Amino acid sequence: MTLPLTVSDEVRALAPGFTHVTVEAYGLVNGPSTDGTSELLDDAARRLAARLDGRAPHEDPHMAAWREVYTAFGSKPSRTRNSAEALAKRALSDAGLPRINVLVDLYNAISVAHLIPVGGEDLDRIQGGMRLVRATGDEDFVTVAAGEETVEHPDAGEVVWCDEKGVTCRRWNWRQGPRTRLTEESTSAVFLLESLTPMPVADVEAAGAELAELLEKFSPGARITVHAPR
Repeated sequence: MTLPLTVSDEVRALAPGFTHVTVEAYGLVNGPSTDGTSELLDDAARRLAARLDGRAPHEDPHMAAWREVYTAFGSKPSRTRNSAEALAKRALSDAGLPRINVLVDLYNAISVAHLIPVGGEDLDRIQGGMRLVRATGDEDFVTVAAGEETVEHPDAGEVVWCDEKGVTCRRWNWRQGPRTRLTEESTSAVFLLESLTPMPVADVEAAGAELAELLEKFSPGARITVHAPR
């Protein structure tokens, strides 16, 4: 894999059943949401509703497992939901899923349809490799509040994704920072699909394969690699 990506021993100890599939892509074409991506999001919401069969998202066993892990590192899962649960709630609401841009719409559709956290990072904005670690509390997380750039710091022990410049996503997959997010100008990206026991590894692989197919469809000629689960 071109991008070095590691998971610390501390995180492995906290969540022994953690697995991630990485999709690396170059030569992508991004832009505003289209009718095609909008249809994918609507279809994902229908697939989610069928999957849950009347249950709330947090009642799904995979989402319940994420809530347990969030509690284990000191976060309140009912207030700071993992990204998949938060998207699922929006998908089932009257407002529905947001339309962001083509690439974000694609990975959000996969997240909702498979009920699995999926994130996308602009490879051209990542500094060095990416690491999933438990924070010391001194790391910088650059975000925007009330229209102004501001620097936050994660809680000590919080699980964060980071690169050499700072935190890229807080509370595992709760909130991504604007520095590395996918914009309409992004052409290279890494997508992270994250799961916990009891989700079968084969299900994560299937989600990664479906995302790769969508990327190829919406960015013909892109160079896409799906890396084995780790």
